[in-house]
Amino acid sequence: MSTPPNVVVQVKQSFTAAPERVFDAWLDPGLIGKWMFGPALREEEIVQLSVDAKPGGKFSFLVRRSGQEIDHIGEYFELDRPRRLVFSWGIKGSDSSRVTIDIVPRGTGCDLMLTHELHPDWADYASRTQAGWTKMIGVLAGLLETERFS
Repeated sequence: MSTPPNVVVQVKQSFTAAPERVFDAWLDPGLIGKWMFGPALREEEIVQLSVDAKPGGKFSFLVRRSGQEIDHIGEYFELDRPRRLVFSWGIKGSDSSRVTIDIVPRGTGCDLMLTHELHPDWADYASRTQAGWTKMIGVLAGLLETERFS
C-alpha cells in the first residue's frame, strides 16, 4: 500500500519592498508580531515570540486565543538570504509540516511564493491553511509598504 502524497498549499504575493526586507520580516520577532500574529490578524494576545535564525535553530510563537495558549513551533532547515527560507511548522504537541519561502527579485521589489506541504491527514485543512497564509502575507505586504513611506 502506497502512502498518499503530501497536500501542497501555495500562496503568491508581490512586494514593493526589497527582497532582503521581505526575507528579514520572517525572522524578526518585532515584525512577526505585527503581521503573523496579534490583533492585526485576529483576536489574540502575543505571549512570547522567539527566533533562533540559523539552520537547526528553532522558533516559538506563543499566543493566547480565547484563554488558551497556542505555541506555534518549528525548526529552520535552510536560510539563504534573501532568496529562500525553509522551516517546519506545527503546534506544540502535534505533528509538523514543511514551509518553503522563495523570494525572487522584481525591479525594486520582489515576488514571494510560499509552499506549505501538509501531511495527507490534514487535507481537509488545506483551504483554511491557504486562507491564513494569504491573510498574513497580505498584512506583511501592507506593513512593508507603509514602512517604506514612513
